[in-house]
Amino acid sequence: MVVSDTLIALGPLPSLLAACLVLLLGNGLCQRVGFLVRYSIPSPVVGGLLFAVAAVVLLQATGRGIALASSAKSELLLLFFASLGLTADLRLLLHAGPRLLRFLLALAPALVVQDLLGVLAAQAMGVHPFLGLVAGSITLAGGHGTGAAYVGRFGDASGIPGIMELAMISATLGLVFGGLVGGPVGERLIRQGGLRGAQADAEGGVITGPAAQPVTMMPLIACLAAGLAAVLTGQYLAALLVDAPVTVPDFLLCLLAGLALRNLGQPLGLRLSDAASDLIGSVCLSLFLAWTMMALDIGALFHSAAPLLVILLLQVLLVVAWASLVVFRFVGRDYEGAVMSAAFCGFGLGATATAIANVQALAGRHGAAPQAFLIVPIVGAFFVDIINALVLTMFLSLPIMGFR
Repeated sequence: MVVSDTLIALGPLPSLLAACLVLLLGNGLCQRVGFLVRYSIPSPVVGGLLFAVAAVVLLQATGRGIALASSAKSELLLLFFASLGLTADLRLLLHAGPRLLRFLLALAPALVVQDLLGVLAAQAMGVHPFLGLVAGSITLAGGHGTGAAYVGRFGDASGIPGIMELAMISATLGLVFGGLVGGPVGERLIRQGGLRGAQADAEGGVITGPAAQPVTMMPLIACLAAGLAAVLTGQYLAALLVDAPVTVPDFLLCLLAGLALRNLGQPLGLRLSDAASDLIGSVCLSLFLAWTMMALDIGALFHSAAPLLVILLLQVLLVVAWASLVVFRFVGRDYEGAVMSAAFCGFGLGATATAIANVQALAGRHGAAPQAFLIVPIVGAFFVDIINALVLTMFLSLPIMGFR
């Protein structure tokens, strides 16, 4: 840890310790505070936001900010997706094929409406319509990376001051909103329909639900080794595909590598514990989300343009309504449909990791949702990027953008 007159810089281990403590705080609050329990708000979001608020208070009181290390954070996310793949049975995915197609058909028009709303709202407030796309699917469905790419290409031409900073704020706020509204949406749909998930078996896991038997050391080590192997394989493949026409996220490749180990290894005698893989994945995802929320610069939000925040609030209302009225009815009015509607809020506003956190929060309370755990990461990681690129190409070519 490095302390100066203006900054408290935490190294990787102190940052990891802070994330663990924040996660424990968030979990304690989510078990005791009524509305957090009722609406299944993910504990990493709660704890991370409290840390971010405390950091702003510290900065205002002492003039010292807090800087967290980020070197290990991305690896946590990759290991989560690898662990998710290790618990995925392809037979379940084949069975879920029709639901996956219906989910895609509900998703594609949502991105069009999302960008249309953003552009119209930006024009109504007298700002360049490109801001509407930035506060639309560029950052909400695309995330920080997509936001940086599109702003780097079109930001200067739009003439919007601080457009890169606004894009990063939009992507970060999307993570927060996606984690806050997904649980309540899923809870309302579940309660209204009297829905319940499947009961966990003895193995359990992220796909089948909470484990009924404790995890011992050697199965945990075996799953950790398999997960790390899947991460290294995914990173290697991502390096090979860096110049491919279509961008394939590295976390999707890690998921596919884990899925291949699980499904191709079983006939060869490789037997891994779903419960151990689930434990590893849950720990990694929770720490990643807590770490991400802790790094949120809340102070910068209140010094940024109001139009961005107005558009984002409109997008939240749109995503909640679309999840409840379109996604749930389209993918199926059952428990899996309710969980996938909550997940839609996660990656429709933030990222696939937020969507999975919403699924985990609901599955941990109401029962397993195996199809949702398989469909949501694949749709959110791969198909969304392709559909989003097509939608954005259409909007960016409009005369009102002035980019021709």
